[in-house]
Amino acid sequence: MSLHGTYDDQNIFAKIIRGEAPAVKLLETDDVIAFMDVFPQSKGHCLIVPKTPARNLLELPAEAAQAAIVQVKSLAEATEKALSPDGIAVVQFNGAPAGQSVFHIHFHVIPQWEGEKLASHGGGEMADMAELEALAEKIKAKL
Repeated sequence: MSLHGTYDDQNIFAKIIRGEAPAVKLLETDDVIAFMDVFPQSKGHCLIVPKTPARNLLELPAEAAQAAIVQVKSLAEATEKALSPDGIAVVQFNGAPAGQSVFHIHFHVIPQWEGEKLASHGGGEMADMAELEALAEKIKAKL
């Protein structure tokens, strides 16, 4: 699969942006939407999704990338304040060989704790929705 191609407006993140699929939202602006990952690699794993229809970072206009990274930083800071992890990974994949599984540009904010292993990317267990809602409330309180 090429890094450039046709954008599929039926991907799950496009549906969430349009309000056609549910999500445990953390924030929404004119430029991005952020929500909890339903297949988290760790407690508090969330996604920041630019609303611009682009498959990956290479296709995202610079202005949209700037707006997104501001929210990535804000959400990472709120996650640190809310959950006190030992570290936070900020990850963004481009193309299937690099690990991308949803072909709409998105950034991961993944809290990490010393001695705790991460679940596999995109292959772990679906989270309990009540737990995701509780974590979202803690993070939103620090935004």
